[in-house]
Amino acid sequence: MARGKAKEGDGNWKKFIWNSEKKEFLGRTGGSWCEYLPGFSCYLLPRALKRASEKPMRRGGGEPTLREVICVKILLFYVIFYGCLAGIFIGTIQVMLLTVSEFQPKYQDRVAPPGLTNVPAVLRMEISFIPSDPTSYQKYISAIDRFLKAYDMENQKDTDMDFDNCFTIPSGHKDRGPFDNSRGRLSACKFYRNWLENCSGLNDPTYGYKEGKPCVIIKLNRVLGFIPKPPQNDTIPTELLAKYNPYVIPVHCTAKKEEDIDKIGIVEYYGMGGYPGFPLQYYPYYGKLLQPRYLQPLIAVQFTNLTYDTEVRVECKAYGENIYYSDKDRFQGRFDVKFDIKSS
Repeated sequence: MARGKAKEGDGNWKKFIWNSEKKEFLGRTGGSWCEYLPGFSCYLLPRALKRASEKPMRRGGGEPTLREVICVKILLFYVIFYGCLAGIFIGTIQVMLLTVSEFQPKYQDRVAPPGLTNVPAVLRMEISFIPSDPTSYQKYISAIDRFLKAYDMENQKDTDMDFDNCFTIPSGHKDRGPFDNSRGRLSACKFYRNWLENCSGLNDPTYGYKEGKPCVIIKLNRVLGFIPKPPQNDTIPTELLAKYNPYVIPVHCTAKKEEDIDKIGIVEYYGMGGYPGFPLQYYPYYGKLLQPRYLQPLIAVQFTNLTYDTEVRVECKAYGENIYYSDKDRFQGRFDVKFDIKSS
């Protein structure tokens, strides 16, 4: 009996979708479904079907009945109606696309200043490891290796038309013309990882983590068309004045809390020409369509004397006239990271 009931129930869903005896679709007749359709036809169709039901049905190859004519007209009406709606929608989208450039956003007045981020990007912005245990910091050096792979010299050959030699000293921003494809693909300035010296990974593949002197790679996030403006001398920390350059956006890292300043020790900066910042000749950025192999400038920061067995939170900031900070966005123009180097 149980099998018979199950077998009988298996066909109930088919009968629910289309009941050929009662001419019902999903439990409703055509007139009932029409009550849910928009437009004047919902008012007319049930009445027309009622009048049509009073006339004899078509037999053989005779003329179509009134019911069939009304159903065809209603179907044709909605096909044309929704087809016109789809055409209007597609037309408005096409007109809108004619006014928007695929190479540059039309409105950038609400674009926030670029964020300052670090590599390795770690969960909860915490870097914790034991110098004597390679497995504890392997994930950090692997992340830096993957990121710096594009900055290898073999990936930026002199014969490669996607790159320019923009000198090895900072200079002003480089205008490469309008944001369109009138000049085809645009070249980008080269940036070699060996400029990061001790944090390049070429001489020390552990980036200082083996010796308890971790390196962090810092980059300014890409914003299409953004040209950073250097800061004035009186707006930057005194530690940066000795290497101030009007063509560099400087970066400075220090303890987030004043009581932790003595726990950081000496901080070394590595970048183009030895300057602790981002050279202006790498800006503006023209986007992936025009500069598919663009390399943003980097600086490397090495903390050479962090206190062991204690948590130290470090904050790094970029300084510029049009680089601002926000309490709502911890990465806008700055970031902070916590170090916890354990002796064992």
